Amino acid sequence: MNSPVASSLVDPDLLFPAEPSVRRIARDLYGLVKSLPIVSPHGHTEPRWYALNEPFPDPAQLLIVPDHYVFRMLFSQGIRLEDLGVPTLDGAPVETDGRRIWRLFAENYFLFRGTPTRLWFDHVLTDLFGITEPLSAANADRHYDTIAECLQREEFRPRALFERFNIEVIATTDGALDDLAWHRQIRDSGWQGRVVSAYRPDAVVDPDFEGFAGNLDRLGEITGCDTGSWAGYLDAHRQRRGYFKSYGATSTDHGHATADTANLSATAAQELFNRIRAGSTDERERRLFRAQMLTEMAKMSLDDGLVLQIHPGSWRNHSPAMLKRFGRDKGFDIPNRTDYVAALKPLLDAVGLERDLTVILFTLDETSYARELAPLAGVYPALRLGPAWWFHDSPEGMRRFREMTTESAGFYNTVGFNDDTRAFPSIPARHDVARRVDCAFLARLVSEHRLREDEARELAPELAYALAKRAYRL
Repeated sequence: MNSPVASSLVDPDLLFPAEPSVRRIARDLYGLVKSLPIVSPHGHTEPRWYALNEPFPDPAQLLIVPDHYVFRMLFSQGIRLEDLGVPTLDGAPVETDGRRIWRLFAENYFLFRGTPTRLWFDHVLTDLFGITEPLSAANADRHYDTIAECLQREEFRPRALFERFNIEVIATTDGALDDLAWHRQIRDSGWQGRVVSAYRPDAVVDPDFEGFAGNLDRLGEITGCDTGSWAGYLDAHRQRRGYFKSYGATSTDHGHATADTANLSATAAQELFNRIRAGSTDERERRLFRAQMLTEMAKMSLDDGLVLQIHPGSWRNHSPAMLKRFGRDKGFDIPNRTDYVAALKPLLDAVGLERDLTVILFTLDETSYARELAPLAGVYPALRLGPAWWFHDSPEGMRRFREMTTESAGFYNTVGFNDDTRAFPSIPARHDVARRVDCAFLARLVSEHRLREDEARELAPELAYALAKRAYRL
């Protein structure tokens, strides 16, 4: 039987099983978690939004221009990023008329059929802006005007939306050299919304990061530490981690190309650092340095309690031409095969048995779920599995994650859901999709008599809320 027609772009039974008895269980479980607060422990929203609390710009600047999930699909079909308003590094002219950008998007909205972007976007249109007519070229201007009018109202400013979305806490991801001025402004404003930072040191641990040598100089200036020496360099990290903790940070984040780790002797590590600091062009040495720094960060986490997140396996900026013209994060990061068993062994030999350490592993290589990641997290006390990430932050990706990890790692060696997004309005949509998928998975286990219904009712809130809060120490 079809669901009753609702004045919404989101069907009440979205992503629930088709079989009626299993769907009933999923509905009941979803009823327990639908309205739980959102814990968003890892993401890329701008702290500036919450600090200034200014109206968001026009609909295109809010929903299209900054969202690589949106413009990478359009670019793949021959639409220029310049025509979508994506700024160029050299300041070359791009489209600035939000209505023209929106019309171009609406004309091509059909391209997103079957994608998670379509689910998220429809959710935003309906739940945030009250739009119930599917977006098309014919109604593009009408929808644009509706959204633009909403964005001028007080209840659509960042802090009001934060509260409307029922966000309990959100973490931004900030570079090691960031002064966290926006976080200071949020704190000093007296607003009660909880926005914390997370320490992302890629610019000062990756020798291939642009301006690496200058970044180390700047790290020394900020901290007063001698970043020309190995000991001073590590002290600078400790100091910055402490500074980030003073602004609520409970985690660090590392976006390395691989999961390689190393555990060199103090003498060997110092000698390696000296060569890297001098500008070594040996790729093996540069890779080894990144590997060593993951282990150093894990050791520091054991001391200061910050949760360590490892996001490996992305070939960042795959197109050098697009990197040169538009810069980072423009949709050209592509998943790579990733090894974890051998790559993580030096780190795990050093700290993997520590019960007071939490290392959260992510992957873009789904073949590693059942073969490597679940067995590792299913035995090492320090390890937890992050949710389906990036390209797999999708209904099918989430289902595959649960299917391939639960038997070896269980549910309690995972960390719930995090939205990992730059698109602030889509946060409730992303959490809603995750909650629906998890409820559907639990309902299936109940229907197959692999889980009691009372157990599923305990698990659903854990997956939607409590696991993330505990794992990230929030």
